[in-house]
Amino acid sequence: MTDHPLYFVPLGGAGEIGMNVYLYGQDQRWLMVDLGITFADDRLPGVEIILPDIGFIEQEKGKLDGLVLTHAHEDHIGAVPYLWDRLRCPIWCAPFTAAVLKRKLDESPIKARIPMHVVQPGEPFKVGAFDCRFIHMTHSIPEASMLLLDTPYGRVLHTGDWKLDPAPQLGDVGEIDALQELGKTGGVLAMVADSTNITNPGTSGSEAEVLDSLTKVIADQPHRVVLTTFASNVARLQTAMNAATKAGRRVALIGRSMRRMVAAAKDCGYLQTMPALIDERDVMNLPRREVLLLCTGSQAEPRAALARIAGGGHPRISLDPGDSAIFSSKIIPGNERIIYDLHNNLVKQGVTVITEDDHFVHVSGHPSRDEVAQLFRWVKPDTVVPVHGELRHLKEHVAFALDHGAKHAVLATNGDVVQLAPGEPQVVGEVPVGRHAFEDGHFLAVDADRYRQRRKLANNGTLFVSLVLDSYGSVLASPKVSSVGSVELDDDSKALQHLADTLVDEMEQLADRDIEDDQRVEERVRQTVRRHLQLSRDRRPVIQVQIVRLSPEMLAQLEDAAS
Repeated sequence: MTDHPLYFVPLGGAGEIGMNVYLYGQDQRWLMVDLGITFADDRLPGVEIILPDIGFIEQEKGKLDGLVLTHAHEDHIGAVPYLWDRLRCPIWCAPFTAAVLKRKLDESPIKARIPMHVVQPGEPFKVGAFDCRFIHMTHSIPEASMLLLDTPYGRVLHTGDWKLDPAPQLGDVGEIDALQELGKTGGVLAMVADSTNITNPGTSGSEAEVLDSLTKVIADQPHRVVLTTFASNVARLQTAMNAATKAGRRVALIGRSMRRMVAAAKDCGYLQTMPALIDERDVMNLPRREVLLLCTGSQAEPRAALARIAGGGHPRISLDPGDSAIFSSKIIPGNERIIYDLHNNLVKQGVTVITEDDHFVHVSGHPSRDEVAQLFRWVKPDTVVPVHGELRHLKEHVAFALDHGAKHAVLATNGDVVQLAPGEPQVVGEVPVGRHAFEDGHFLAVDADRYRQRRKLANNGTLFVSLVLDSYGSVLASPKVSSVGSVELDDDSKALQHLADTLVDEMEQLADRDIEDDQRVEERVRQTVRRHLQLSRDRRPVIQVQIVRLSPEMLAQLEDAAS
């Protein structure tokens, strides 16, 4: 990389929704924006969170001047506790983001070592060669900000997550004047922009509209109400508590992350008008008509409060027929099956399930097309680089940008090195990127053999074959074959005995050098089992072969014991 061009490099978040981590480079120095996680689906059994592969910038960490966090959502800050120690750079963020991050780090030894700079919207700060400023915007969490970078080539606006809400229930409206001023003073060299809802027409809607609708929905329910949303959607928590109060209900917070987020918000001066909360230990003693439970678990996370309540595993809370569950959130793509399973489980128990499909109980925290078009009119960007979206969103955003006045729009995905200036913006190279699962305190590539084996086990089951051989390779006992989640085997069947006899024949036909090699024996056993059971290419269970070799001394001891 040469000394002077201005670069943008996404390591996560470009070509996917979640796991945002972006780099800006100038004069061989780097600034990182956000360091988030995403959540695993059923393609990674046993895994909960996915972290970005930051190997590229880890090798360059001596040139990394700092990390700027745009807001406190997990897909923007969630990887900090896991990966900061590999970077060891200072962090800049708004007060609420700092409060949330500090709580996440309460049990981490790195908490005391992180140089954290707390800045207010509009307050200038410097990270290496970059002059920076936050521009406050509305979102579903307090103090979400766009990041403005001043460079020798012009200004770069990194939008982060945002929307235009004229009546937010938490915090102030966005700094529209600051955005308009950008356009009046020459516009923006490049805008790196949120693409989440670029395919949605119109506007995203206001939180005030949700308040009116939720109040009526809650008031109409005859008994106990559970409302679930993301714990980090503090604006929705405020809306739900206001709606509950208007509907004559008392509120309890159910779930550790919900309580932690509310505490962080109160510490930063938010939620000052929230009602007095009831303890979850008292919920079941109150009249059902007077209670609203704010619950974690809107995405059917197995350890979250709502899943435990629905499964009868919560120590204090249960639901009865006639109660209602309101899902005040969108379904994250990939979570549909487990969420519908949760819905069905609740319905079986006589609980009424209410979602955005049948009632107005949710608005997005991301801008729809009319809002994005308005931002273009204010900011007048020369170049747009879409991020925070799947490939279909990025491609749509490129076309949208060109139709709305941008001179250039660059389609870039994770790992692409985009030269923003000088000259025409373009992808000029790539750096290694990837995903790591975090499990048992270790980082593993998501394509590790461990996860391939788990998927194979989940889809096709396992066959176990046990062989007992002497030192010369002779079979000393009839091989044992058993199945877990694979083909049906009858222990007394002639077919199973025939398979055992076939395995013995195959072992006797092996050359001496092969029968003494465990790997060659295992492969011959697998081939024989697949052929004998007529397993197709589409049906490939994991075949585990256990080989026990008895030495002459061991055989003699067994014979003595038997006599």
